[in-house]
Amino acid sequence: MTTTAIRLTQYAHGGGCACKIPPGELEQAVAGLVPATGRGDLLVGLDDGDDAAVVSLRPGLAIVATTDFFTPVVDDPYDWGRIAAANALSDVYAMGGSPLVALNLLAWPRDVLPLELMTEVLRGGLDVATQAQCHVAGGHSIDDPEPKYGMAVTGTADPDRLLRNDAARPGLPLSLTKPLGVGVLNNRHKATGEIFAEAVATMAALNRDAAQAALAAGIRAATDVTGFGLLGHVYKMARASGVTAVLDAAAVPYLAGARAAAADGFVSGGTRRNLDWVRPYTDLSRVDELEALLLADAQTSGGLLLAGEIPGAPVIGELVPRGEHAVVVR
Repeated sequence: MTTTAIRLTQYAHGGGCACKIPPGELEQAVAGLVPATGRGDLLVGLDDGDDAAVVSLRPGLAIVATTDFFTPVVDDPYDWGRIAAANALSDVYAMGGSPLVALNLLAWPRDVLPLELMTEVLRGGLDVATQAQCHVAGGHSIDDPEPKYGMAVTGTADPDRLLRNDAARPGLPLSLTKPLGVGVLNNRHKATGEIFAEAVATMAALNRDAAQAALAAGIRAATDVTGFGLLGHVYKMARASGVTAVLDAAAVPYLAGARAAAADGFVSGGTRRNLDWVRPYTDLSRVDELEALLLADAQTSGGLLLAGEIPGAPVIGELVPRGEHAVVVR
């Protein structure tokens, strides 16, 4: 077996963030699991589904902690490593933090896939972490039938300038910093081997500049758009903040080929579960099922959804006082 002939996506039951446990099931499983330490320094925990945990250390300084890993989303091992690292680092940026140190999380079928491929995955992760000026200081690996890779990341943030799910307010615009569509394109890639360079570049791009621009603009509410899709993540923000998010479907940006991939049926089970989860809380009466599926498309290393405006990020909707639905798509 030559390494050039190996397609990593064929060794995984799902790809990227589409392999997440469905949001409804996850919320049911963790309901009531609230730590009872009696300490008041945990600023962000499980309550509102934020992207990372935040603990206050002292005035002006907080620790941001997160972890993320997943099965191969592309066949190229180096690109998979880059994407997985960018995705894990994104949780820190989505909270308004700066990553400081990361630990690799690796599962590898050592009797099936060559170690040379494993090295390429780790090299991709290291290169993106280096770009983020984040140390990579070891990690943990196991022998596993299915390859998985990601990182546990620790960063720092100003506790008074966090980006949170529960800080969205009526009257603010909603902006999105990366186009949607990587889910259906990755699904097509897995099925056909067709490579979508724009999707790879988008997934491997850091959300650092967008987060810094958001903080500079005084934005206080944000989340990154990943496995639960745009609809899932905007619903979590609207629910946590007690507002209604009104999305303009025509304003949402998509990668080239995404709409065609969805129309051709390359929609993951994770995307369909996302839509099933948000449907009771969302007014989808003005869009068809294909549009709804695209809005629920399970993203991997997606952009930031911001309650505010920054240069270069299209405005895709607005926040209004809470109405009958948490999300309205027009």
